[in-house]
Formats: sequence, C-alpha cells, structure tokens
Amino acid sequence: MRIPIAALIGLIFTFAYFFVAIFAPWIAPYGMAEVVSRDVWLPPSSEFLLGTDNLGRDLLSRMIYGGRTTIFIATAATILSFTTGSVLGFLAAVLGGWADQAMSRFVDLIMSIPSLIFALVVLSVTPVTIPILILVMGFLDSTRVFRLARAVAVDINVMDYVEAAKLRGEGRAWIIFREILPNALSPLVAEMGLRFIFMVLFVSTLSFLGLGVQPPEADWGGIVKENADGIVYGIGAALYPAVAIATLAISVNLVADWVLNRTTSLKGGRG
Repeated sequence: MRIPIAALIGLIFTFAYFFVAIFAPWIAPYGMAEVVSRDVWLPPSSEFLLGTDNLGRDLLSRMIYGGRTTIFIATAATILSFTTGSVLGFLAAVLGGWADQAMSRFVDLIMSIPSLIFALVVLSVTPVTIPILILVMGFLDSTRVFRLARAVAVDINVMDYVEAAKLRGEGRAWIIFREILPNALSPLVAEMGLRFIFMVLFVSTLSFLGLGVQPPEADWGGIVKENADGIVYGIGAALYPAVAIATLAISVNLVADWVLNRTTSLKGGRG
C-alpha cells in the first residue's frame, strides 16, 4: 500500500503528538508545575529549550504536559460525541416517524444555542473538572454528528440490501451496525478528523477564558492565557501552543483526507 507524501507527513506528526502525550512523564525534562528558575520568560537556551514561562517553569515541560491534557480531552470528547451522535442518528433514520421528528427537533433546539455560550453557562454552575469538560463537549458536539449520521443513514436505509435485511427479519441493531454503519464510514471518518480539531480548539478556548482545565494542570489554551502578557514585551511564549495546535490540526486533516479517499468505495453500498 503506497501512502501519499502528504498523508505520510500527517501520520508522522500525528503519531509524534500522540506519542509525546502518552509518554509525557518520561519525556518532559521537568515536572509540570515545577519552578525551575527565579527568572520569568527566559529565552530559549540549552538548559530550557523553549525558555521559561510567567512563573519560571520550564515551558517545554508545560507544553508536553499541556499537549497530553489537551489531546486526551479532545480524544475522549470526540469518541463520546461520535458514539452518541452516530448511534442516535442511525436510530432516528431507522425508526422514522414521530421518534425521528422528536429527536431531530431536540437536536435543532440544542444547536440553536451557540456551543461556546452553552458550555460557559454549564461550566459556570458546575465543578470544572476534566470529566465534566469531556461530558459537556461530547454532548454539544454529538448534535453535529447526529445530523450528519442521520442524513447519511436516511439515504442508506432505502438501499436494496437494507430492504433485503428487513425482509429477512433482521432487528434494528443488525440494520444499524451491520448494514448502515459500514456504509457510512466514509463521511463519518472525514468528519471525525474535523471534530477532533474542533475539540482541541474548544477546550483551548475554554481554558483561555478560565473555565477549562484549571491550574496547576497544563493545557495549550491555559499556557496561552498564562503567557499572553508577554507578547507586549516581544516574548513568544504564548505562540508555541498556537503553533502546536496549528500543526496538529493540519496533520490530523491530512490523515483524515487520506482515510476518506481509502474508504470512499464504502459510501452508498458494499462493494
């Protein structure tokens, strides 16, 4: 199997980010919240490769641990949103009638509220913990996945092989997981890459606003917030997380595009 250069680059960068996130405690030269210098915002050096942050902590170590937190939350929220949204979307398409209408209108109601505002309201009255962040983000994003999954499933549900399965007496679970799901992989895989990046941006935005990952835990949005004042003095500590988010987004999208091209034969029927 020949992998295109763009996809290979995306795979390498994506693998590198996830590898560093998984093995962060063994890769980071210092502890996540360890103060290593009395001087703040030191420039990069052989001792501190990215310099220090606003409290004298090693910025490279903060970036590594921050990437671990950001990627974990984004991955967990993406899995939750796709598991919930796709299953409910397929179920709505298979059930049809009043059940489909009720589920679709509820999703429309949730989507009518801007996601960021909804999340800020919920997080302002609940404990801001990582599990709560994952639940809130996964719930809000599952509405988008629901719309996509339902739209794809409605088209697949009228295919001849699905009608044949219904005539054989197969149950709804069989129809959803053995007939619809395999043939809906192409658009869902492409959307998963986009939603993962949206989750990274979402949790970073929440942390920048003070309602995401709470100190002393590190995440990329929090690192931007902590070091934003340094930009006025020409200190680029807040720019490193932005570069990390951008390269991760491009890498994941390159991989998603490649997977989409590999699975397009699944769309519209098994062949």
